[in-house]
Amino acid sequence: MADGISYQRARAFRRRLTPPEARLWVQLKGDRLAGLGFRKQHPVGPYILDFYCAAAKLAVEVDGAVHFEDGQVAHDARRTVWLGGRGIRVIRVAAVAVRDELEGVLGFIRREAEARVVVKNPPGETVSPPPSRP
Repeated sequence: MADGISYQRARAFRRRLTPPEARLWVQLKGDRLAGLGFRKQHPVGPYILDFYCAAAKLAVEVDGAVHFEDGQVAHDARRTVWLGGRGIRVIRVAAVAVRDELEGVLGFIRREAEARVVVKNPPGETVSPPPSRP
């Protein structure tokens, strides 16, 4: 659960997406990626996730150049461990990949999410995941 400060920060971040985040959001919003629901700038505890798919417990982080600096790498690693302790898998995509290889990025996100989607089965029944949309 996020605190009040995280909710306020997330609200502000939603209005200021970076260009790569905005480009990716166009493809993720409204269940456009294989019917998977994503939220943008979603608060979890003290952190704000760029994009989050609750059904898959998957966080997608779009990393610009700052994420490759020593201090930020260590911070991101601690954050990933903290989120992992709550069952959330974090995947990172480079901002330049969103710009130059969007289809490949979307395929990667889709595979990761679909591999984690939990389908709740009624007792005694087998239910397959919903078919993927192209």
